[in-house]
Amino acid sequence: MTSFGSVQRTSDHAALGLTDEQALDMYRTMLMARRYDERVLLLQRAGKINFHVSGIGQETAQVAAAFALDREKDYFLPYYRDYGFVLAVGMTLKELMLSVFAKAADITSGGRQMPGHFGSRRLRIVTGSSPVTTQVPHAVGIALSAKMKNEKLVAYTSFGEGSSNQGDFHEGCNFAGVHKLPVIFMCQNNQYAISVPAHRQLGGRVCDRAIGYGFPGVRVDGNDPLEVYRTVKEARQRAIAGEGPTLIEAMVYRLSPHSTSDNDMAYRTKDEVEEHRKRDGLPRFKQYLIDCGIWSEEADEELNQTIRKLLDEATDEADRAPFPAPEDALLHVYADDAPEGGY
Repeated sequence: MTSFGSVQRTSDHAALGLTDEQALDMYRTMLMARRYDERVLLLQRAGKINFHVSGIGQETAQVAAAFALDREKDYFLPYYRDYGFVLAVGMTLKELMLSVFAKAADITSGGRQMPGHFGSRRLRIVTGSSPVTTQVPHAVGIALSAKMKNEKLVAYTSFGEGSSNQGDFHEGCNFAGVHKLPVIFMCQNNQYAISVPAHRQLGGRVCDRAIGYGFPGVRVDGNDPLEVYRTVKEARQRAIAGEGPTLIEAMVYRLSPHSTSDNDMAYRTKDEVEEHRKRDGLPRFKQYLIDCGIWSEEADEELNQTIRKLLDEATDEADRAPFPAPEDALLHVYADDAPEGGY
């Protein structure tokens, strides 16, 4: 482990090859993701948007993973809670807001997809579909292509622990293991598959399932971004060296309801949530940076004000943006009917 145990140590990020500025950028992105998530929850409750799937509590693992990848070459297949991840690889608050408002300028689908179905050609983010886990075999296919073309890149995909029970997960892992493909499987184990707790989903650990497919599986504390960064970086190095896939199980906790349609107090208690809130990686990483002498409460307040302003601007622009024309529903049904550039 690194810096988030009972004893704080400073400058652990430098030992991992991260500069002070990179460590600060990680924190800034985590905080932006948290504030975005909180804002969109409020927008849904106010009736401004229809639906939101929250990722509060999982930002540290998401952002750390993104920083450990090559954001100029690798391909990304995130899942629907990955706001921290997509912000870290280059999506903007405005782009995310256009998606949740379902506006014509939404880069992911022109307002056609549900929120959380991220996609961007320029950022090599491959959109997912509403059935969970379909992104896993897609990531394996991209990794197969990279190996066949001798391209030095990896495909990274993420999912929840409930998804690890789906056939897509097992088929993808088996194929990747047989062919030693450059793919990283990242399970964000947030303890609940909607309302079903992990002990009723799994007879063992997700990471141990990798053994049956012939490649390493490792469990990490998802609230410790430096540990996640180290693990994903090592997995990428293995993949690029031709050593095949890695399955990473990042232990996190979903602090918010499954979605805005969910009453999470029907299956867990406030005391349970508050107990896990004490282990929230975001304030702990903030304190680590302060202990390192590279951050302060004053800088944090200034950052919060900056993010609030950016969110206000992105919200206002997305709210005023036009909806898709009704006839746009007919686009992308058949080949060659898309406007120049597509989505």
